[in-house]
Parts: sequence; structure tokens; C-alpha cells
Amino acid sequence: MIKLVYTALIALAVAVAAAPPATAQSFSPEQKQELDRLIHDYLQHHPEAILESLKAAQFQAEATKAAQQQQTIADRRDELLHDRNSAVGGNPNGDVTLVEFFDYRCPYCKAIEPSLEAMIKEDGKLRVVYKEFPILGPVSVFASRAAIAARKQGKYAAFHDRMMALKGAIDDTAVMNVAQAAGLDLTKLKRDMASADTERIIKRNYALADALGIDATPALLIGNRLTMGAVDIDRLRQLIADARKNKKRS
Repeated sequence: MIKLVYTALIALAVAVAAAPPATAQSFSPEQKQELDRLIHDYLQHHPEAILESLKAAQFQAEATKAAQQQQTIADRRDELLHDRNSAVGGNPNGDVTLVEFFDYRCPYCKAIEPSLEAMIKEDGKLRVVYKEFPILGPVSVFASRAAIAARKQGKYAAFHDRMMALKGAIDDTAVMNVAQAAGLDLTKLKRDMASADTERIIKRNYALADALGIDATPALLIGNRLTMGAVDIDRLRQLIADARKNKKRS
């Protein structure tokens, strides 16, 4: 009962703090001082109340973010799954699509790559959409530009696979060496890398990631579930199975 009284007092204090001047002035200085003292004493003896309030606020914020995320996935599903500017791997007609936002310099993206490749071979109905999302500096942007330009020569997969397998520090020279090894015409590649279309694709991916609340790589969208960070192959299998099951229900 006492806790309820003090909780009510805290709520009242918050209301007073947020109230218009005319409402706040209806309390005398003595009343305000007494209210401050009661709240102070309560929090001194019940610090867990602060933690509970913070947890409740965090839970509410996460719930709101999740709801907004699901709405964005629904509203921008076509852009996520069927953007003609995004490379597609696996089975183009697969019944489940995995969308990956990645950066060629991200060690976690490289760590998950073998599992993604294994799942493509293992699951003949898996479709993969690659979203260039260079967030780790100018070299990342340079590499993404090269990947997007490689599509125009029909050699995205050859370039992508080599970049993901590349070890150690990556710079512009290393990217161009990979492009040459992938059999790309470097003169045409550089021209396409500098095109307005390439810039537009990267900016569009940035905007899409921002709308989804993605600020790190890798980020995987499988069905309606967005998963952040590297996951192992067993987790991938489960996420894909869940997406397939939910699709059948809908």
C-alpha cells in the first residue's frame, strides 16, 4: 500500500514538472518542498524503483521499435526483396528470401559467409538478396562501388566471393586486384563505379537500412524477422525453417 502511495506521488511529481505554469503554480512552495522530500526519501530506501522504471521504459522503447520495424518491412517489402539493382544468389525462384546488409570490410560478415554459402548449396529453395551497406569507411564504399559496377559485366558473384574470402587489411589497390582476378574490365569498372547510378544505389541502401533501424553489419532479414550480427549455420537453418513455416500459415 505504501509503495502504491509513493508511486502515485512520483507520478504526481512528474505531472507537476510537465504541467503548464498555471497548473504548477497551484502548488504552494511548501507543498512542492514536501513532495520533493517524499520522493527523495522513497528513492533512497527503494532504489529498485528506478531500475524497474528504466526496465519498463526500455521494454516500451523496444516494443515500439519492433512494431515500427515490422511496418517498414511490410511497407518496403518490394524494395527489400525485388529491387532490380540488388544482386540475387541461390535460387531466384526460391520460396524463402534472405536479405543481407553487409560490408566487405566487416569481419563478422566474412565470418558468416561460409554458412551462407553452405545454406545456398544445402537448401535448393533459398533465395539470397545482397544489399551493399558500406559503413566502415571510404574503402568500404570503394569496394561496394566495385561490386555494383561488377554486376554490369555479369561478374558480381565472382567479385563478391573473392572479396569475402580476402584476408587481412583491405585498401583500394586490394579491391582492384580482386576485380582483376575476377576477370573484370577495369577501365569499364572504374567508369561504372563513378556513375550516378552506383551512387544512387548505395544511398538507397543507406536509407532503407536507416528506416529498418540497421546500424551495423551483418543484418539479415529472413521472412519478417530481422537478425543482427553473425549467426551460425544451425541458427540460419532455424530462421529459414521458421520463415517457411510462417509463409505456409499465411
